[in-house]
Amino acid sequence: MATKVQPTNAQFKNKEKPQEVRRANILAARAVADAIRTSLGPKGMDKMIKTGKGEVLISNDGHTILKHMAVLHPAAKMLVDVSGAQDVEAGDGTTSVVIITGALLGAADKLLNKGIHPTQIAESFQRAAQRSVEILLDMSTKIDLGDRDALIRAASTSLSSKIVGQHSHLLAPLAVDSVLRVVEKDANNVDLNDIRLIKKVGGTIDDTELVPGVVLTQTVVKSAGGPTRVEKARIGLVQFQLSPPKPDMENNVVVNDYRQMDKILKEERAYILNMCKKIKKAKCNVLLIQKSILRDAVNDLALHFLSRLGIMVIKDIEREEIEFLSKSLSCKPISDIELFTEDRLGSADVIEEIESSGSKIVKITGVKNVTHPTVSVVCRGANDMVLDETERSLHDALCVIRCLVKEKALIAGGGAPEIEVSRQLMKESIALSGTESFIWREFADALEVIPTTLAENAGLNAINVVTDLRSKHENGERNAGISARRSGATNTYEEHVLQPVLVSTSAITLAAETVKSILRIDDIVISR
Repeated sequence: MATKVQPTNAQFKNKEKPQEVRRANILAARAVADAIRTSLGPKGMDKMIKTGKGEVLISNDGHTILKHMAVLHPAAKMLVDVSGAQDVEAGDGTTSVVIITGALLGAADKLLNKGIHPTQIAESFQRAAQRSVEILLDMSTKIDLGDRDALIRAASTSLSSKIVGQHSHLLAPLAVDSVLRVVEKDANNVDLNDIRLIKKVGGTIDDTELVPGVVLTQTVVKSAGGPTRVEKARIGLVQFQLSPPKPDMENNVVVNDYRQMDKILKEERAYILNMCKKIKKAKCNVLLIQKSILRDAVNDLALHFLSRLGIMVIKDIEREEIEFLSKSLSCKPISDIELFTEDRLGSADVIEEIESSGSKIVKITGVKNVTHPTVSVVCRGANDMVLDETERSLHDALCVIRCLVKEKALIAGGGAPEIEVSRQLMKESIALSGTESFIWREFADALEVIPTTLAENAGLNAINVVTDLRSKHENGERNAGISARRSGATNTYEEHVLQPVLVSTSAITLAAETVKSILRIDDIVISR
């Protein structure tokens, strides 16, 4: 009788499986990095994205491209996440962080082939990243938030790689002024929700303007002949309906007599007139009414009474706008007519509806008693695609200024910081012993991917440019980088190609953390 063979769990004995899984993960992640590599820098190419709904986007913002990509591999999705993390932390450098992660994974692959343990590689990479941050902070130049020109130069560098790059002379000062208006003195952060970007089709990008107040896209209700301009405005923000109450869904009221019908209409009229009188009694002359789903927010009879009382009405205010408006206008939202009192109103010098470039907007200027300053930026463009890209580019520029509020230091751009970090790590790796020295050298080599890619995208000879940069840095020119304008290596700090130090430090730190996460995975298990 044949002996029964015991089933063996080959998974524990098979050492090749973890290696294969790791290789597959690295390959998938590097494929994503290579896909957006051509978008880096001022001469980078744009990508056209067709969404599932059939909409078309044109952008070269790394995070926007990756967000819309149909990435299926779980390891490749980690690169989309790291781009999102960089977008939240710094707002700029979303393409760079993915390219650096891809290059570090390539370096890790070489080290794995030499038989070095993945945990050792991951931990050495993290130590090298910490040292890189120290080098970057050491080579940065401290700035003061009062130095408006330095801030504008940093914002211009961020905008130079976008489609709207030729308008950076207008958009960069606009972004700087927006942040400086809302930032508090000695603050370490700025809330970008205080800066409202409003998109309006019509005109050109040159018509984009900063409004030191509030801009509403809703128009004034003119059907009953109410005012379209009010000076010394007292603004009420209401969340209740100025229309007769309705019975519940299931209930019906049957009226079979004209006198009863007349009585109902009289009651309705008295009910609405009473509400309008209470609003007038509180000295309110501008009414912002929230959008209502269940019944009309305001009916024709109420509009008639309000216009007779000289009250301007703007309806269909979205629920999401309520918080911003109450903060900007220093008025409290009113949920019931009984709570409509004078102390809940906001004040402004002028509210008027103006027409510009074929569309109407309502401007509220000279807001009084503001505890929390806010600004509105009206973006203009010929079509939706240009508008969307203008909004994304402006958001990136605002994030760059926010980075400088967080960490008040600038460094040269154009690949200069990466070459300097690479050079110093290479030198320091000689003093280290064992595999650590080897890993640091590969880490230093991987960082050169940024200047190499910048040179390739600008149509330059990458080998010549990068070797030229190396020799300049070796001779003490720490700010030597690639200038697309000069088509070669030059002092980018003097060329005003600048970026916040936080963009580079967070990119290297996040890239090292992502590589560590990917290297520590040795199997992919599919759950039920």
